[in-house]
Amino acid sequence: MSVKDIEAAVAKLAPAELAAFAEWFEEYQARLWDEQIAADAKAGRLDELIREARAALDP
Repeated sequence: MSVKDIEAAVAKLAPAELAAFAEWFEEYQARLWDEQIAADAKAGRLDELIREARAALDP
């Protein structure tokens, strides 16, 4: 299935179906973001940002 196929299918959804799809897609994107942040944190890619934030908060 291509992006064009998905776009065409979404365009044919009834309003209630579109709302349900939009809600699902938003949750899906949020879950992917959370997984990426967790992976970045585990790999240490956020360590420097954390140090900078803590330094900015220190009086």
